[in-house]
Amino acid sequence: MIEIDGSKGEGGGQILRSALTLSLITGKPFRLRKIRARRSKPGLRPQHLAALKAAAEISRAKVEGARLGSKRIVFIPGTTLAGAYHFKIGTAGSTSLLFQCIYLPLSLAGGSSSIQIDGGTHVPWSPCFDYLSSNWNHYLRKMGLHSQLEIRLAGYYPKGGGEIYAEISNSEVLRGMSLMKRGELERIHILSLSSNLPEHVGERQAKRASTRLSEYSGLLEQSIAQIPSPGIGSTLVLLGEFEHSTVCYFGIGAKGKSAETVADEAVDQFNKFILRDGALDQFISDQILLPLIFAEDESNFTTSEVTQHLLTNADVIQAFANAQVEVSGDLGERGSVHIRPVSH
Repeated sequence: MIEIDGSKGEGGGQILRSALTLSLITGKPFRLRKIRARRSKPGLRPQHLAALKAAAEISRAKVEGARLGSKRIVFIPGTTLAGAYHFKIGTAGSTSLLFQCIYLPLSLAGGSSSIQIDGGTHVPWSPCFDYLSSNWNHYLRKMGLHSQLEIRLAGYYPKGGGEIYAEISNSEVLRGMSLMKRGELERIHILSLSSNLPEHVGERQAKRASTRLSEYSGLLEQSIAQIPSPGIGSTLVLLGEFEHSTVCYFGIGAKGKSAETVADEAVDQFNKFILRDGALDQFISDQILLPLIFAEDESNFTTSEVTQHLLTNADVIQAFANAQVEVSGDLGERGSVHIRPVSH
């Protein structure tokens, strides 16, 4: 039984999700205590409980402590089974984070799977669906992991009600990556989305982003779309394509927040990335650690920022597997990551 202290490092829900993914793949049970101890509302919230129940369902696991507010769980995995699954978070909890939790185990389960997840698709503090489909999935394809992602309904905070659907192919061999330099910027795609709002909202978001990125005018592409949703909301997504890597930042609309402010949130993050020298952004850097430790060869990459999420993920990984994850660089600064996978 692996013992994990949920108050260490980042101290949030990522510790639970990473532990679940690793437990499903390695077959090792774990006990997690002090769950989300560093959050204002510690313990399992609806989206964390949904991830726990989803991980249990796909592996017929035995679980103790699967209830709202629980600060301690025991998870004993069975064998992960490919199949058709439908998970309902029941709130605006992140569909992307739940999907990331179970995607890798199902990819390695020996068959194809289909998944529908109901909940939040464009909510604060988590990857929006467009980040998942355009950026995260881009790097997974480079490793040899394949899925088709579709959004059927957008789900915004606080109503939720979104639906995403995924077809996951079986993968047998994962490739490592070497991304030390991003190369020249080749294209910036501006994607302005809205639901149940006047058309001018999406237009204003796109215009603001285009104006602030005017120095790259020859590289800009723009799309404005309305997507079906039971709620009201908007998103501005920036996808930067470099010679060797991609980067994605976004802003999420909210009641009382102007369309221009939504665009500014995405542009501010993109401009900060441009000023640094990392090949990967700070978010994707910790999200690709888990698949890379199961690759057939070593990986190296530079990140625009060493985050507590990255360091915490590395710690959880090394509690389950004999992989080595070495992070160089100061917290909050540019850094580099070297991964020696379990196969070595």
